[in-house]
Amino acid sequence: MLSEALLVSAPGKVILHGEHAVVHGKVALAVALNLRTFLRLQPHSNGQVCLNLPNIGIKRAWDVARLQLQDTSFLGQGDASAPPAELAEKLKEAVGLPEDCADPERAAVLTFLYLYLCICRKQRALPSLDITVWSKLPPGAGLGSSAAYSVCMAAALLTACEGIPNPLQDGKSTGRWTVEDLELINKWAFQGERMIHGNPSGVDNAVSTWGGALRYQQGKISPLKRPPALKILLTNTKVPRSTKALVAGVRSRLLKELIDMNQHHLNALGVGHALLDQLCHVTRAHGLHSKLTGAGGGGCGITLLRPDLEPPEVEAVKQALRNCGFDCWETSIGAPGISVHAPASLDAAVRQALGGL
Repeated sequence: MLSEALLVSAPGKVILHGEHAVVHGKVALAVALNLRTFLRLQPHSNGQVCLNLPNIGIKRAWDVARLQLQDTSFLGQGDASAPPAELAEKLKEAVGLPEDCADPERAAVLTFLYLYLCICRKQRALPSLDITVWSKLPPGAGLGSSAAYSVCMAAALLTACEGIPNPLQDGKSTGRWTVEDLELINKWAFQGERMIHGNPSGVDNAVSTWGGALRYQQGKISPLKRPPALKILLTNTKVPRSTKALVAGVRSRLLKELIDMNQHHLNALGVGHALLDQLCHVTRAHGLHSKLTGAGGGGCGITLLRPDLEPPEVEAVKQALRNCGFDCWETSIGAPGISVHAPASLDAAVRQALGGL
């Protein structure tokens, strides 16, 4: 069992093309976003497992001995045989999660408990841990925040319980796992995503695990060896939406009136939004091109920044978007996937958010 604190991070994602087509077996092109989720895992001996999520103001703790006594055989071996809704209900009952627990908290807690119980029960006794997760990714915006959470959780728990080795070498600031270990992390992260989304495509957890750029189709991942180095503006319309509901809506329409329509016409699929149209209009006025990313229905859009743009031009676009009430970040795509860090390699804001390292 791990004896020292473990620090990991995983990137968010944007989908350049195929955000809804991927659920129906078509190709999606996804890239890792240089905004990350960070997790700190600290082993201790107080007989509790604690989960701290400062982004949403959640802190929960469970008695390890009580969890050890629960019958969790219904969890299986981490496969996809049982329906996620059925697993979630049984898990809620086993751990005594209140019925009035809000959606973001319920999803985060159930994902954590599922991964903790499945991965760590191979130990002689469930470990006593303190886990803090903090993210630069806005939740519910189509940027893969839940996948980054699941990937971080899977990597940290697998490493803590010696399912995979810690790849951080002495004197190094960061480390990456082997291909074989990344495949195991991705497998468990996908099961965590099922607890949140029900029937995810797997593309979000894959790009968060591997990083860079991926071609994804029907579960098959093809990394792009030379992904383009692109700077983008990422704009959050701050319109909340449910990926699960939007995916279901598209499926319903594909079975009816849109069967003959081009699947890339996202507005025709009913996943556009007036504020996404406004985003495109504002950036077009500055000679730039934008599109929604993720499930749509609000959430985020991306704007390609040409290499010849001068900083004042970029600032003018950002200000115009902020004047619309949007949040806007200048960032890049093609970030590395799940990584482990030495504390000194993280910036002060991250260290403070994770507990003042």
